[in-house]
Amino acid sequence: SVMALPPQVCAQLCQRPCYCPWVPPQCPRGSPLVLDGCSCCRICARRLGEPCDFLHVCDQSQGLVCDYSTAPAGTGATCNFEDNEEGCEVNGRVYRDGEVFQPSCKLQCRCLDGGFTCVPLCQETVRLPTPDCPYPRRVEVPGKCCPEWICEARDWHLLRDARAASLPLPYPCQEWGTEWSACSATCGVGFSTRISNQNRYCMLETQRRLCMARPCPALPAASPA
Repeated sequence: SVMALPPQVCAQLCQRPCYCPWVPPQCPRGSPLVLDGCSCCRICARRLGEPCDFLHVCDQSQGLVCDYSTAPAGTGATCNFEDNEEGCEVNGRVYRDGEVFQPSCKLQCRCLDGGFTCVPLCQETVRLPTPDCPYPRRVEVPGKCCPEWICEARDWHLLRDARAASLPLPYPCQEWGTEWSACSATCGVGFSTRISNQNRYCMLETQRRLCMARPCPALPAASPA
């Protein structure tokens, strides 16, 4: 804590007019010239750990203040860093710098330098369609914080009947597919594959197509015997 002197004491310490040396003092390296506590004469600012008082001020450019917290009866103060701990406010509550908190069961946050950073506590995995679970869906489960993946049931008998009769599907198909793989041949004709449900039955299957990265170079002609 910094001691604030009453105006009567300041008036006793600060005499007017000011009488300052003609030549400013030669300050050690890292100690700039500043005005004293009376804003009268230029003095060398006190550095970290050096003694200070009302007249001999600390280097404020380095964030130093005259610390009287450990000085008995206001004597023997030293220059120390200002205790300016910042906090952060989230949802109307103030947290201390460095404090870890959970604004919800899905997030864990840490207050740092007036702001906060958070990490999710629920897994953010993505479940792709599979033959045994072609329609995964993430839902909120009562009594649990994190949503869970479920396999949505479909009317498989309708799908089987539509496939047998070559009829349109009884529900809209959400198209899904992977990217086409690289061509199997570095030159000439090859094939690439992908997994997709973009077919008339909306079923996952491995699809192939022809591809050619570049033409193969011509073989050199055989020399005559």
